[in-house]
Amino acid sequence: MIASTPNLLRIQRALKASGKRAYHDLVTLPGQKPIVSQGIPGYSAVSGHVVTVFGCTGFLGRYLVSKLAKMGTQVIIPYRDEDESRLFKPMGDLGQIVRMEWDIRNENQIAECLKHSDIVYNLAGRDFETKNFDFKSVHVDGAERIANIAAQCGVSRLVHVSHLNANAKSESKFYQTKAEGEERVKAAFPTATIVRPGTLFGYEDKLLTNMAVWPIWWKLNHGETKIRPVHVMDVAQALANLMSIPQVAGTINLPGPSTLTYEYLLDLVSSITLRPPTGAPVLPKPVASFLAKAAQSVWWPALSPDEVVRRYIDDAEYPGDWAAVGMAEPSEIENHAITYLRRYRSADNFVRPVVFPSRPAPVG
Repeated sequence: MIASTPNLLRIQRALKASGKRAYHDLVTLPGQKPIVSQGIPGYSAVSGHVVTVFGCTGFLGRYLVSKLAKMGTQVIIPYRDEDESRLFKPMGDLGQIVRMEWDIRNENQIAECLKHSDIVYNLAGRDFETKNFDFKSVHVDGAERIANIAAQCGVSRLVHVSHLNANAKSESKFYQTKAEGEERVKAAFPTATIVRPGTLFGYEDKLLTNMAVWPIWWKLNHGETKIRPVHVMDVAQALANLMSIPQVAGTINLPGPSTLTYEYLLDLVSSITLRPPTGAPVLPKPVASFLAKAAQSVWWPALSPDEVVRRYIDDAEYPGDWAAVGMAEPSEIENHAITYLRRYRSADNFVRPVVFPSRPAPVG
């Protein structure tokens, strides 16, 4: 039934009113830069913010860019590989996704990427070392370089993403350099926000999907290592929320809601994929380290010696700061596991109901 003329007029007036700017659409940043939003919130709106996301082609970065672009934010996409940057184009409206080539060692390129931004996110990191980039060059020198240039260019806010286990005294070089990078960033940009998420899971993760393929490497330490897995979408939403929250200086910890062992997660993967648990033996740490070192001669990413060290380190027991980023507790891993693991089921078992293993007694 066609709407009556009075109803159409009311709809037109409502749409027209929603497009008008109001006092609350104007926000003044600490550097006195005005931010003016316009339009109905969503994909085609204009939030007024310009954001640079370094490390956006990584696992967490892709979800963060998607959430920022859906808010009507113009996002600068620094990339090294043209093919990896193409997937961002549909995430934002016309002109809202701006791709720029960069190198973490090139100060001029970094400055070009962030000089027009009012918020800079640094998600750049390495899970393993290569001949071109070791942990220190990315987590320490690269992070300090971005923070210094952001301060020089007058960027209002810097959000630096580290790791929950960042510790200068850790046995892992990955965690050591993460901690050192935090200190360098805070020295160069005192009002920076440091975000420490726990181990991430989701599509293309290196947790659940890797356990389904290479369970033997997760049996190290007899599966007794304790972690606090957190959904990548929850962390991405928390980072996106920081854009609208007043300046938050200091450290924000974003662990998962539960502390779980690798042994339980292997049982979870086995129960969901309906595959029998692996009968592979538990490798001693020296043997695993030797095999990891030997695997570095191949040209594709393989388990690194530092990852072997990390498999023996429990996640830090910091309380979560989810309320500080406007969120409740994050999702449990069981709520999403079938979404990411169903593809590892056989055709006969593909649609069978999910049965979760019983959780062990809480671990401390």
